[in-house]
Amino acid sequence: MNKDADVIVVGGGLAGSAAAVAVARLGFSVIHLAPAAPPDRRTSALMMPSVEFLVESGLVSEPAPLGHPLTAIRIIDATPRLFRAPETLFESTEIGLPAFGWNFGNARLLEHFQSTAPKIGLIIRTESVSAYHHDGQLGTVTLADGSTLSAPLVVGADGKKSLLRNAVGITTREHQFTEAALVCDLELTRSVGGTSIEFHYPRGPFTLVPAGGNRANLVWIDDETKLGSIQAAGPEALRNALLERSQRLFGDLKIVSPSFVFPLSTLTVDKAGASGVALVGESAHAFPPIGAQGLNLGLRDVADLIAALKATDTTLPDWGAKAADDYARRRAADLAQTSTIVDTLFKSLLADMLPSQTLRAGGLWALKLSPFLRKQAFAVGMGRR
Repeated sequence: MNKDADVIVVGGGLAGSAAAVAVARLGFSVIHLAPAAPPDRRTSALMMPSVEFLVESGLVSEPAPLGHPLTAIRIIDATPRLFRAPETLFESTEIGLPAFGWNFGNARLLEHFQSTAPKIGLIIRTESVSAYHHDGQLGTVTLADGSTLSAPLVVGADGKKSLLRNAVGITTREHQFTEAALVCDLELTRSVGGTSIEFHYPRGPFTLVPAGGNRANLVWIDDETKLGSIQAAGPEALRNALLERSQRLFGDLKIVSPSFVFPLSTLTVDKAGASGVALVGESAHAFPPIGAQGLNLGLRDVADLIAALKATDTTLPDWGAKAADDYARRRAADLAQTSTIVDTLFKSLLADMLPSQTLRAGGLWALKLSPFLRKQAFAVGMGRR
């Protein structure tokens, strides 16, 4: 086979970079096509299974220099509904852990991933891809300048509008919400400590995630038009809206970063691999930022990709296609389960129907009072498999 590498990874985000580094650490020759992109100012709350994978796969040596521990989750029902859920506090010590996970800045984590490339022989190039085809043994990507690169396996981490996914005919199911997420960094008068605070409002949660000291990362989900108009009204109008939503529980606040509004949508695939392509990250799934599933799910993609490669006989001429098919089988159950959980949770947060309100409030009461159900919820929320 006239190949340029064992594996080509397309896409320069966190999932693509994690896949490129993890696969290269297995001893495969890897070319990572990572076009330049604006800095990702968002953060990712990674649960302990994801943090453990980062350490075990050599992506980070330890989390402390890069992130902030999440030791508790506090849920406050701030809706005016007739049946309101009780305020609920989940603490990591309940399950014998010092933290549920760690909160990382996406840009800093990406920089750390990419900094390891020279040490492991990973080749990073900034070209974009314009086409893909598979001949049964090799997958070939055409670059923007018309040149080509070939490898037995191509990893598609090229986002929601994935060219690779479309090229191999993997179908998607998509839904666009009228809600959006506003994100920015805040300086509070009183620290949230290690506790992630979730105020649940009728159009979505208002969440403060620990970012060290008196800082917190904000993720506010609400009607997209409303968030856009508040943001457009200027910093003082936004600050006043944030004070109201936070109920001034943490005193005064300052906005210490630019704010961004991201439209929310879901995307799922009928399978995560085909024709020598394995899809990871948002090329395979996209969900609202509920339950901290985004990058956690992407890292589970990478973990299953590594497992599929370890199980593949690379002496076979079509080993790349076999690895992609095995990967798709491994991912099927997890992707289906996560899609159902996130969809149900998000819809329950937005539901105005009285039966839905009652069920949701009753569910939180059950979690508050039942240690068994709390442990089950911890396992699901943390992505334990």
